[in-house]
Amino acid sequence: MSEPDLAAVPAADILPDPAAPVAPQAPVRPARAGGRAARTAARAAPLTEAMRPVRPGLSGGAYNPMSEADVLRIHEAALTALEQIGLADAPESGVEILTNAGAILGTDGRIRFPRPLVEDMLAKAARDITLFARDPQHDLHLSGTRVHYGTAGAAVHLVDPQARTYRESTVQDVFDAARIVDRLDNIHFLQRPMVCRDIADNREMDLNTVYACCAGTTKHVGTSFTDPAYVADAMEMLHMIAGGEAQWRARPFVSNSNCFVVPPMKFATDACRVMEQVIAGGMPVLLLSAGMAGATAPSTIAGAIVQAVAECLAGVVYVNAISPGYPAIFGTWPFGLDLRTGAMTGGSGEQALLTAGCAQMHRFYGLPGGAAAGIADAKLPDMQAGWEQMCSNVMAGLAGLNMVYEAAGMHASLLGFCLESLILGDDLLGQAMRCVRGIEVNDDTLALDTMRQVCLGGPNHYLGADQTLSRMQSDHVYPRTADRYSPKEWVEKGKPDLVTNATARKEAILAQPSAAAFDPVTDAAIRSRFRIHLPR
Repeated sequence: MSEPDLAAVPAADILPDPAAPVAPQAPVRPARAGGRAARTAARAAPLTEAMRPVRPGLSGGAYNPMSEADVLRIHEAALTALEQIGLADAPESGVEILTNAGAILGTDGRIRFPRPLVEDMLAKAARDITLFARDPQHDLHLSGTRVHYGTAGAAVHLVDPQARTYRESTVQDVFDAARIVDRLDNIHFLQRPMVCRDIADNREMDLNTVYACCAGTTKHVGTSFTDPAYVADAMEMLHMIAGGEAQWRARPFVSNSNCFVVPPMKFATDACRVMEQVIAGGMPVLLLSAGMAGATAPSTIAGAIVQAVAECLAGVVYVNAISPGYPAIFGTWPFGLDLRTGAMTGGSGEQALLTAGCAQMHRFYGLPGGAAAGIADAKLPDMQAGWEQMCSNVMAGLAGLNMVYEAAGMHASLLGFCLESLILGDDLLGQAMRCVRGIEVNDDTLALDTMRQVCLGGPNHYLGADQTLSRMQSDHVYPRTADRYSPKEWVEKGKPDLVTNATARKEAILAQPSAAAFDPVTDAAIRSRFRIHLPR
């Protein structure tokens, strides 16, 4: 039997041009009637949310790196650590909060947590929370195994992949990152990815970070505060952006990334005070434990997860002792370490396992959880960065991690952030989310009717089949920047380079005004109250 004559079927009638932008898409079911131009127009139209092949909040959870017995042993070990070892260095306010709830202050100054107390607070903890956005279409619903990818970190350098250089990051860079995230379909939230190294005053740095992030995106924003004294000013700014305190409290669109512990097993005194204040102000909290396996956490993957779980369980007690059911994310963020050199290994297989194992523990507790993935140890967006970023991002998604932080843009083990890599990460995360979505098996997808039509007197290929055309947008993720040309087409198009394409898209996005910009009256009021370093 001869092969089907694929050349006889115009490619433009089958697949979209890989160079054409794939915008947010409207539901159009391509029909064969109407000709090639109509089908091309239909494919170019935006899809509705329901028709998109991937979208925020798809459910993962198909991958379990540990057995049920392993998970129970991790849980028991964490409870034992809290009972027998406890945590040191709680602030006076924290000591009062925790001991009033039933924790025990030892003569050694460490606070220990009886098992019944931990179990009681777990029963009170929020299990289904929404992280709001300024634009409600970007709200993140955290429950079960719903997966969301976003940025995070505190990189101190911006990476220029064309010049192959690093320079100190600025508030303009933070603003630019926010504007780019706002335009990327597969990056669902913005947690501050860089530090404003051009602002020496810590208060002004924190406030300008809030301003730059919120002025750049209407997606949910995460940030941190260096001192509890700065929280009140940040809340005042957020009330102004929201239109008032009541509006802010109804839909808090910024969360606090709070490193409330200093591993191993110590509270971070100032961060705990920040946490108390943001809870009073109605801001959701990411309870973040970031031990380094082999340095500030046990070197084994299981041991590092035990410590992270124990520390975050202490955070669950702390938060729910203040406000039962308060929106908090169980942020186990253990990192890997190259024990030969002392370098961080954020792009390693061990890191991918650490993150996926933490996601499995979040599912065990039924708590909204977050962890780090997508970190590249590579200094530039190259092949090493690609395998490092995809490995942990896919495993995190398959494990059902609710919030995948640091998923795009991060290089040099969190020291450098790259805007081009952020854009390339949108393509990468689209493919990762397609893996999360998995394989649908039903009467339609089994395709027996289509097989009959094609094989029994049909054309012996599926290129023009109704099912192929009707599902091509809803089943397949088409990259915006990646190259799928044939070698001949690639040469004819001038041998396009991946990073060069990403740079061009970055410049196109940044040439447009921010869609999240504040109205002139609000912006003027903020600038009259606070010293804003971004130019108007």
